[in-house]
Amino acid sequence: CLVYAGTGLLQEVVYLVSQGADPDEIGLMNIDEQLPVLEYPQPGLDIIKELTSPRLIKSHLPYRFLPSDLHNGNSKVIYMARNPKDLVVSYYQFHRSLRTMSYRGTFQEFCRRFMNDKLGYGSWFEHVQEFWEHHMDANVLFLKYEDMHKDLATMVEQLVRFLGVSYDKAQLESMVEHCHQLIDQCCNAEALPVGRGRVGLWKDIFTVSMNEKFDLVYKQKMGKCDLMFDFCL
Repeated sequence: CLVYAGTGLLQEVVYLVSQGADPDEIGLMNIDEQLPVLEYPQPGLDIIKELTSPRLIKSHLPYRFLPSDLHNGNSKVIYMARNPKDLVVSYYQFHRSLRTMSYRGTFQEFCRRFMNDKLGYGSWFEHVQEFWEHHMDANVLFLKYEDMHKDLATMVEQLVRFLGVSYDKAQLESMVEHCHQLIDQCCNAEALPVGRGRVGLWKDIFTVSMNEKFDLVYKQKMGKCDLMFDFCL
């Protein structure tokens, strides 16, 4: 089960690692059909229940709303968190790109809504801290988006161990290279706003006053949490 920020990229990496697939193969398929979203009406829970094990399912739900099998340790959870400044910029661009949302407000207004927990799926601050409280659980793998760019090989090795798949050294090196290709394709896709997958994206759009306000809210809401993020690489 994949949750929250960076899921579009992570779902493809997880599929690649778990299936031993090739980046070109993923480019020819509808990856959303291979990793349906738990809470979406399409394809629906009935179809998801019919998938053969091991199933790959994506979700954006808070930990407390996930199925009891996940809480009981009977299923595995891969959670990806992204530094919130880059996340809010990417989220804003995503909202503006979809006809169904067609957000036309300013980034400043959108950022205020984010800081005040007024966007879909509720508070990011609560969401990420709730999963962080479970990051030591045996069935939870807590990843950070920035680490995918900083040390992809280590992340791939973590996924291989967590998913219980087997690769020899040469196969692992090949898989890391395939994941590099996949990330390059995703982050440089012409359909995306330029640089949306880049770490440090926020520096291009945050004003000094916005950054100061965000830092204050972040400290207030995350002050008791020992989770640390890289805001630039």
